[in-house]
Amino acid sequence: MGANSSSMSDLHSNEYLNQFVGKVAVSPNDPFWNQLLSFTFTPPRTCADCRLLEESVQSLLQTFLTNNLYTGNYRSLVHVFVTRATELKASAQCENNIFTWQTFNAMFILRCVTKYFIQTVTEDNFVKQFQSNPQDSSGEKQQEDNASHALEKLLNVLVEIVVDVPILDFTYAIHVEAVNTILVILSAQMFSARPASKSLIYRLIMQGKCSIHAFLLVKVLLQNFVKQEVPPYRIHGDSHGSIIIGLASGLWNVLTLGYGRSGSQKDQSSEHRAVLASQSLLLLLVLVNHCTSEKDLPNPYRQALFSFSSSQETTSSSSADEAPAFKVDCSKLFSTLCSTLQDDNTTLLLYLLLHRNPNFRTYVLSRTDVDTLVMPILKILYQAPERSSHHIYMALIILLILSEDDLFNEAVHYIVIKNISWYTERSISEISLGGLLVLVVIRTIQFNITRMRDKYLHTNCLAALANMSSHFKALHPYVSQRFVSLFEHLAKRLTRVVDQLKNRRTSGGTDSEDDFSTDLMLDLSVLEEVLRMVLEILNSCLTHQLAHNPNLVYTLLYKRHVFEAFRTHPTFQDIIQNLETVLTYFSARLDATDAHLTVSEVYELIREASLQWPRDKLKKFPELKFKYVEEEQPEEFFIPYVWSLVYHYSDLYWNTHNIILFNPHKGT
Repeated sequence: MGANSSSMSDLHSNEYLNQFVGKVAVSPNDPFWNQLLSFTFTPPRTCADCRLLEESVQSLLQTFLTNNLYTGNYRSLVHVFVTRATELKASAQCENNIFTWQTFNAMFILRCVTKYFIQTVTEDNFVKQFQSNPQDSSGEKQQEDNASHALEKLLNVLVEIVVDVPILDFTYAIHVEAVNTILVILSAQMFSARPASKSLIYRLIMQGKCSIHAFLLVKVLLQNFVKQEVPPYRIHGDSHGSIIIGLASGLWNVLTLGYGRSGSQKDQSSEHRAVLASQSLLLLLVLVNHCTSEKDLPNPYRQALFSFSSSQETTSSSSADEAPAFKVDCSKLFSTLCSTLQDDNTTLLLYLLLHRNPNFRTYVLSRTDVDTLVMPILKILYQAPERSSHHIYMALIILLILSEDDLFNEAVHYIVIKNISWYTERSISEISLGGLLVLVVIRTIQFNITRMRDKYLHTNCLAALANMSSHFKALHPYVSQRFVSLFEHLAKRLTRVVDQLKNRRTSGGTDSEDDFSTDLMLDLSVLEEVLRMVLEILNSCLTHQLAHNPNLVYTLLYKRHVFEAFRTHPTFQDIIQNLETVLTYFSARLDATDAHLTVSEVYELIREASLQWPRDKLKKFPELKFKYVEEEQPEEFFIPYVWSLVYHYSDLYWNTHNIILFNPHKGT
């Protein structure tokens, strides 16, 4: 590095880097820093590139970790960066690109060194790296406070870059690097068993000077996500197109994070992802999912995300005490969410907004095109074998939250979907959104029962269907068949489990066989619970919407034998009576006709008979209403989940050997 172009192959022998990591202290005012930071080096863009870089300089970093305890050069670098960063806004406005270039280089080196420290030593020892006079053992408390103050100043400056510096072609990389550096500092959580509320880093970000910018930071990160801006580009053949005149030609690539390229924006923009949007979303998820208990450590970022309102609102329904943190163009936010829901990160953000932000939830439920949101969610569930379990959970909970609203449950049956390309099990030319939702959720239950056996997952599936059941209308014949087939499939499994238990009891068995019997009893309990819920959903639909579901009645009549075995079963007896009452009524109407009826004639008779159906013949059951309630200790689920997303999707390389928060070798 220095005033030349550098490559990974010569970093190890670079004289400036060796001086920086060496045993001689360098003052923040030394001209050395101008030399060190005047390099053209295209930063790594992929995880593989990051790993190659880290491995290339590992011996230098190891040396620095030891020597910095005597030189304090890390603190000097922080001081140099902070000094330059405080002037960054003015330099950006004046297009002082050389200054911006060196500030970026300082932050890039700082991020690489910080990441090595975070991954290698404890948080307490990381903080000690900020001490200005490490070799001075006197006044340890003062040194500790001094180090804490330097860390806080660094965090605050990084936040100020994100919220204050305008995003221009030559500052795009600065923003990405600032977000990445904050992520790296907060990643101490990945390598520690200490709760975030007990971490100095998190106490500083939640309560320190940075917290003053909390609402603005959340707004900016959300806006970055919404805009989905791709990195800047350069027009082909224009020698004056570079924003920097008189510097090395590679400098454009440095300032554009290596994305400087030829060609038109129209031709090239699709080739590169919106890096700033992606990294901003990851940082936002990290900030709002730590320190979630107000008693331990209030989280202003969480408060900001959960209280913003739509800029389209003319009046606010909130009281003065609940004034919105800020306003967001919810139309654009909704559009971006819908177009990127294939990503775990976006699905998690949508969950947080629907669950915790009443203003956004109201906005979503007021839209007439809710299918643009629901269809990507259903696609996630349909592709469950290819998705992580966490992604499936989030998608299901989103459906459950939406199903708590009666207007949503009504609306989905009036939205018609045609030619669904991703639904490949059967060609369906036309179906209501509500029917498709039922179809996909039934499929998810069957997938879960046969493979995952996750009670939490199928409980959420059934809860969403239960909420919708009293609004089911004009269910497609295939949906009706699949619903009854679900019951038939579960009934057969229940019979097998009961038979296995009977055989175990008569034959006796070893300890291992006793364990197997315990598993069978658990399976029996789960199957009975699911079967009961399926019957309650069918009963709810027949109670409230019998006249609007001739296809379902037809299928139940055709499969009547499936339910006969449960007439005397104590768990299902009461609700089976209602089903039998319905089937007996329609069977009698069909039997009263001597002629052999065609399928269409049977449907017509069912329609006519349903108009005369006496509702009071059915036994009343409590209305099915379920509300999603978050676990008592949500951090136990969300913190490992969020950091696994950072690990998989940040394009940063993380040393897996030291991660203790989650298993990096498993999917999210």
